[in-house]
This record gives sequence, C-alpha cells and structure tokens, in this order.
Amino acid sequence: MSEDKQMQQLIQGCLNGDRRSQQAVYKLLYGKMKAVCLRYTKDSDQAMDVLQEGFIKVFQNMEKYTGVGSFEGWVRRIMVNLSIDRFRKQKNDFLLLNGNMSAEDFEDEIEDEEDENAVDYDFKPSQIIEAMQQLSPAYRTVFNLYVFENYTHQDIADALGISVGTSKSNYAKAKRNMKKILLKNFGKADE
Repeated sequence: MSEDKQMQQLIQGCLNGDRRSQQAVYKLLYGKMKAVCLRYTKDSDQAMDVLQEGFIKVFQNMEKYTGVGSFEGWVRRIMVNLSIDRFRKQKNDFLLLNGNMSAEDFEDEIEDEEDENAVDYDFKPSQIIEAMQQLSPAYRTVFNLYVFENYTHQDIADALGISVGTSKSNYAKAKRNMKKILLKNFGKADE
C-alpha cells in the first residue's frame, strides 16, 4: 500500500473517531512536529505542551482538512499557528515594542574578532535548536517565522500584531544573538 493511500486511510479512521488511527497519525508525525514545537519554545516541556495541544486541535478539526496539500503540512500549520497564538497572548511580557529593551540587549557584548576571518562551523541541528531556545520569545518567534516558515516581515507583522520595523529589528537581533550563542557554546569545540 502506498504511503499516500495509507495516510488517507488513517485520516478517514480519525474522522470516524478510531483511536488506533489517531495513535498511528500521532506516532507518524510526532518527531517532525516536536521539532517544529521545539523551535518556538524555550524548552522541551513547553514544546511538549504545544505538541499535545496541537494534536488535540488536529483531531478535533480533522473535518477541516480538505485534502488540498499534504496532511503533514496541514498539521504543521496548526502547530505553527498555535505557537503564534501563544506568543500573541503573552507578547506584553516580552517587551516586543520598538525602543524597548529586552534582557538580551543588556548582555555583555562578546567580541568575535575571529569572525572576521570567518571559519565555517558545522553545527548540529540539536545545537541550533538549543541556541534558538535561549533567544527571547519575541526573537525566537520572528526568527522561526522568517527562516523556517518563509513569512515576509509584513506577514510576521500582521500575524503578531507588530510593525514591520519591529519584525526586521527582532530578526536582525535574533540572528546576532544566535551567532553569539552558537559560537560561545559550540564554536570552540571544533578548533
């Protein structure tokens, strides 16, 4: 049986309320969706909360999947949208407005003079996720939406209720902080 046909049967089983089909879909997509959730959260516990809430939403809204596009993409969009919704609810805590400073802005500046002689580092995906989890929620969310979800800064601004300038600023700061974190925590090991 083809993978596509198997997925269609699992989707139909979920629509019929079959717990085995739901369990199979969960097992099939768990790893990929956990990776998505890890990118938007500060730790594994928060990622698991988003993941569980996301799968509940998936199974409660299965009838909304129209079959256009991949089912995995549809599930991924639910996980991302849930992450955006959680961010929006808490954004006042994150000092997201232009001109406000976050704790990261007060960090000691790490001078990376050797960066000008740029060495290509080969970071593991787990190291990149760990570094992303150390970003502020505002920086992490904008970074994810821009880099992984291919949102434009206008799309990000609309989704998060911020200005385009704030999106661009948060993205630039996220990139800078990601670089610092990666080099500080993982860059020296390869030398």
